[in-house]
Amino acid sequence: MKVLKQNAQSLENELTWFGQVLETRISLYFNQESSTENIQDIAPPDLSGNDSEYAQLINACDFDFNERIILILTLIPHIRPQVLDTFFTQNKNFDRGFSEFGGWKGKSHGGFLPTCETASFILAGTDLKKRLALIALFEKDHPFFTKGILHVEHQDSGEPFFSGALKISTEYLNRLTSGRYHKPDYSIQFPAKRITTKLKWDDLVLAPEVLDEIEIIRTWLKHRSTVMEAWGMGKVIKPGYRALFYGPPGTGKTLTATLLGATIGVDVYRIDLSMVVSKYIGETEKNLANVFDQAENKNWILFFDEADALFGKRTQTTSSNDRYANQEISYLLQRVEDFPGAVILASNLSANIDEAFSRRFQTAIYFPLPDAEQRLQIWQQTLKDSCPLAADIQLSALAEAHELSAGAIVNAAHYGALRALQSGEGRVRQRDLVKGISRELMKEGKTV
Repeated sequence: MKVLKQNAQSLENELTWFGQVLETRISLYFNQESSTENIQDIAPPDLSGNDSEYAQLINACDFDFNERIILILTLIPHIRPQVLDTFFTQNKNFDRGFSEFGGWKGKSHGGFLPTCETASFILAGTDLKKRLALIALFEKDHPFFTKGILHVEHQDSGEPFFSGALKISTEYLNRLTSGRYHKPDYSIQFPAKRITTKLKWDDLVLAPEVLDEIEIIRTWLKHRSTVMEAWGMGKVIKPGYRALFYGPPGTGKTLTATLLGATIGVDVYRIDLSMVVSKYIGETEKNLANVFDQAENKNWILFFDEADALFGKRTQTTSSNDRYANQEISYLLQRVEDFPGAVILASNLSANIDEAFSRRFQTAIYFPLPDAEQRLQIWQQTLKDSCPLAADIQLSALAEAHELSAGAIVNAAHYGALRALQSGEGRVRQRDLVKGISRELMKEGKTV
């Protein structure tokens, strides 16, 4: 409750100041009487000693007059949209709104939504020199974007830069209002799901040579600043780390990616390709941009499962559809290559991945089906001491007789446990597990 009160008071003070600045800009622009000839003379609220999230952000980034105006401008549609109703003023000469006010229309929101043009009007008016100086505030190296506070969204290529919609990220909107530190989750705007696991590295059963390769990725995640900055390798190699995990389903590719994040406290996001790939021209790139833009300055691992759907081989251009599909792959290649974090692609067959991606992987790791010894270890870990087993259970015989992936073994054990409860015996029997194995083999078109 204290956080809400602090945030509300800081924002209230900032809104009052913004209102004075906007009123002065409008008066100056339309040659009306004004108490000052320069909006910069209207001092922003003093935030020293203020513990609100808003004040902490302003002070940490050392934002000046212009930056504070832009920040509160992006918040206004969410906290007090009527403040911007002034921009609905019509130009009587042309019976339309003023181009210099900028703005864009939402699908359901009835208020005025700001663009970079809106910010330029408030801060620069008709002063071209000041307008050009504002461009630096919308460039990618500005804290607005390196910290993921704001983003500029253009509806179409070729339109003026200042026409881009000026938006605050969901993360910072939540932080500056409710005080909650938000982690983005699955939505139309963010087609990715944060994946976690309760398992540990000891629960991952893989061949020693596979674990050695994975250890290289762990080393990069832990020491990338040393390699890239302290040792100067950032001058000669691209940022980020790109890995391909390939092999049969259920062999531990997703679990490995999740554990890589968990062991060093990094979030892992699995990209939902069904939400990313679109039949409409330009939509796939836009959906990808939503993911990469939010992940750009976060310490995340991006995990593309069943990556063949998006990273597949480019086709020979015989139609406009082929041409646009190839453009999507080229765009994705560029974003993956420029991404400063870790990107992991998972595929059943490495041959399905476009060679342009393959050449850019730092590592490609094959996840084979487990051998008999590894299968026994997986059976034993899955049916631990807490799971009651009947006297006829022979896990070693099951491991020796049936070539299954780790995922299939877990499914078979799960089925066996349910059968044990269904029968009322309360103990998992050998025939329950055999039946579970049979069901898993049927999925693959095989028999026991």
